[in-house]
Amino acid sequence: MDLNNRMNNSVMTNSTARYLVPVGTLAESSGQCAPLELGALAGKTLLLILQISNVLEQESLHVSIWGSADGQDWGTQALFWFPQKFYSGATPSALNLGLRPDIKFLQARWEVNRWGRGIPRPHFRFALEVEESAG
Repeated sequence: MDLNNRMNNSVMTNSTARYLVPVGTLAESSGQCAPLELGALAGKTLLLILQISNVLEQESLHVSIWGSADGQDWGTQALFWFPQKFYSGATPSALNLGLRPDIKFLQARWEVNRWGRGIPRPHFRFALEVEESAG
């Protein structure tokens, strides 16, 4: 099974997956998710899979990952930014927390933008899966 199928199947059918952003989340404005306590995943290399299932034309989604030791103080810089997205699909990325054992919580934040004619506000359905990297 290729990586794209594995990611699509994982996001759609893996009931044991952990999500920073739950499957089917609707974003029509910039926002953030609730903090996710990493537990046994702290200090490990993580596979993050951004899955966009629904998008309008002429809009963008930019997702960042933030880390915290206590779930309250998120600092001033994101740990990671996904590339800005304009289309549906899966985007995998690795996040190595091996050099940051103090991070016990993750949070996703997103910025949305819409331009052109038609519906005036952005409209994305997406999810963000987190799992331990196999490699």
